[in-house]
Amino acid sequence: MLSNSCRYGIRAIIYIASRQKGDKKTGIRTIAGDLGLPTPFLAKILQQLAKQKILKSLKGPHGGFSLLKDPKKITMLDIVRIIDGEEIFTNCIIHNTTCTCVDETKEPCPMHDDYAKVRGELIGLFETTTVHDLVVKADSSGKILI
Repeated sequence: MLSNSCRYGIRAIIYIASRQKGDKKTGIRTIAGDLGLPTPFLAKILQQLAKQKILKSLKGPHGGFSLLKDPKKITMLDIVRIIDGEEIFTNCIIHNTTCTCVDETKEPCPMHDDYAKVRGELIGLFETTTVHDLVVKADSSGKILI
C-alpha cells in the first residue's frame, strides 16, 4: 500500500529520532548502512523531507540529518503525504482514478463501501500515530527497525 520510498522514509525518521541527542546529526551513510537501504535512494527521500521542514540537513564532514520538528508533532500522515501524496487516500482501490468519495460524478466500484471504511481507519491511524509513538514502541520491543 505504501511505496518503498515511504517505508524507507518512515524507517529513517524513526532511526534518526531514536538516536538524536541535542543538535547531533546522523550521516546518510550511517543511516543507510544500519538500515540496509541504498544510500542514493535514501538521500533523495530524506532531502524531500528536509524541503518540507520535517528534517534538517547539513552538508559537509560534520553534516547529516536531524529532526527539525518535535517527534511528538510529526505524524505518519505528514510523512505519507510528503512522500506518497494524497493518492492513497483519494484513489479507488480497483480503478486508476479518484474514488467516488472525492469525485461524486463517478459510479462507485464494487469495493467502494468496504474500502471507504478501511480508508477512514487508515487516515485515523496515520493522523494519531507520531514518530515519538513509533520510537517508543520500537524501543520497548528492543528493535529499531534494523
